[in-house]
Amino acid sequence: DRDIQKFEKEAELIGRGSFKFAWVLDKLKEERERGVTIDLAFYKFQTKKYYFTIIDAPGHRDFVKNMITGTSQADAAVLVISAGTGEFEAGISTTGQTREHALLAKTLGVDQIIVA
Repeated sequence: DRDIQKFEKEAELIGRGSFKFAWVLDKLKEERERGVTIDLAFYKFQTKKYYFTIIDAPGHRDFVKNMITGTSQADAAVLVISAGTGEFEAGISTTGQTREHALLAKTLGVDQIIVA
């Protein structure tokens, strides 16, 4: 909770208050300034039964190579899509990033995809 409060204050200072949760894994200064994930980030935890590694991979067109590197290590994926007016349609169009990421994940062997 303290970390989130710290991230919220820092994000508000540069006009990106809504990015506080993204900053948990976005550590690079450039990522925080631009508001996009650039490099892979990993967060590991375990339960009594399972060991998890969350891989935060870029979604921006300029960093598809990093997305592929992260996705190639995944057993399952969460594909976060925009529901903004026009953004969803652009993402699933034949040249859209959402469509490209879903196809790349499937090609890389990720058969379980949650769309959020």
